Amino acid sequence: MKLITAIVRPEKLDAIREGLESYGVQGLTVSRANGYGRQRGYTQVYRGAEYSVDLLPKLRVEVLAAEDQSEDILDILITTANTGRAGDGKVWVIQLDEVVRVRTGERGTAAI
Repeated sequence: MKLITAIVRPEKLDAIREGLESYGVQGLTVSRANGYGRQRGYTQVYRGAEYSVDLLPKLRVEVLAAEDQSEDILDILITTANTGRAGDGKVWVIQLDEVVRVRTGERGTAAI
């Protein structure tokens, strides 16, 4: 089993959800995140005063996947989150030893 985590632009969430649901993913976790990468934030002028925004709003999307589905889910995340501009985000995959569904006690891929 794998945990696929993506940091993406907030406006891409609907496209990511639709892509994952059409593939058959039954659950995902989304949380708000702030950060920056190569784009390093931006500077704005408000009422004559200049200020910089160092941490940009992002979303963290996490999906549990079986070994045989992880590559397809990774491809869906990458293609749906891509705009071709700096700040599109990052995706990483972590190998999991065990997953347990709390309600039923199911373990392994049955818990996904």
